[in-house]
Amino acid sequence: MTAEPILEPDLPIVDPHHHLWDSTAAIRAKAPPPTHGFSKVTAKSPRYLLDELLTDLTSGHRVIATVYLQCGSMYRAEGPAHLRAVGETEFVNGVAAMTASGLYGPVRACAGIMGFADLTSGALVQETLEAHIAAAPARFRGVRHGASWDADPEVLGPLNRGQPSGLYRLDTFREGFAKLAPLGLSFDAWLLEPQLPDLIDLARAFPQTPIVLDHVGTPLGVASYAGRLPERFGVWRDNIRALAKSDNVTVKLGGLAMAFCNFPSFLSEPPASSAQLAEEWRPYIETCIEAFGVERCMFESNFPVDRGAADYRTLWNAFKRIAAGCSADEKTALFSGVATRVYRLDLPAF
Repeated sequence: MTAEPILEPDLPIVDPHHHLWDSTAAIRAKAPPPTHGFSKVTAKSPRYLLDELLTDLTSGHRVIATVYLQCGSMYRAEGPAHLRAVGETEFVNGVAAMTASGLYGPVRACAGIMGFADLTSGALVQETLEAHIAAAPARFRGVRHGASWDADPEVLGPLNRGQPSGLYRLDTFREGFAKLAPLGLSFDAWLLEPQLPDLIDLARAFPQTPIVLDHVGTPLGVASYAGRLPERFGVWRDNIRALAKSDNVTVKLGGLAMAFCNFPSFLSEPPASSAQLAEEWRPYIETCIEAFGVERCMFESNFPVDRGAADYRTLWNAFKRIAAGCSADEKTALFSGVATRVYRLDLPAF
């Protein structure tokens, strides 16, 4: 397809959700591949490091900064098991330092870093969290510990790694979760749409801990959920409204290009236009904005995972189409302001 013209090219964007990985190196080393989005899409993007990221960030939209989200990349090969995930933070902090030099232009990639710590690990989690902070004191912002699970193992496919059901309700998980707020850390939650009640309960139990719901809660349209997106929309909407009653929760608007949702645009040939993407995603995004308000919503790319439905230019055009009726202040909140505030980014004036 011919590249679409960039809509509103001067609108500043802070992309609050992307990954970096080299799955080809992981396979050669017989190491576990990145755990988030390793599917048909990662087969198309086996290497997504600084060069590939910068190609997307400079493809036309005015992206001023990004936030990195854990994906199991570049763990330490040696040392105590509970500290190996700190390697991901060390790696990403180095990438962030590269762009902070200004040699790659004005964008500040990985200005915030969300890593992984096993919150079920008891007393060890304190050491893990403190090690992350020490590895990136100016950028480490918190933890994502995904809880995605479904009774149908085909829903998660290669991401089905024996995760327990109801992880966010376990006492062992909550013991570790309680360590976040005292250290000034936030939490990103990745789970599937039927699991939203687990996050609602967690948010109510820890009202002082900032929580970000990734990917609007991951609506399901695959495996035993195939063709059921319309049927389950009301259940998802009611849970989103209930979750929004917890003031400590923010939601990321995106992730709808993943295989789990299985919209017609996923891996379509020819690729979908931004107008088609906006039409498919609008009910979910507008419902979230209505429930949470613009001050608790932020658009996300989820790249390179969301490459399954769009390139970077087209994806952000779709978001801009959905937000076309918003005021200038509302667009600032949705595209940069909320992400900057929630992830406490220290950015230069642009």
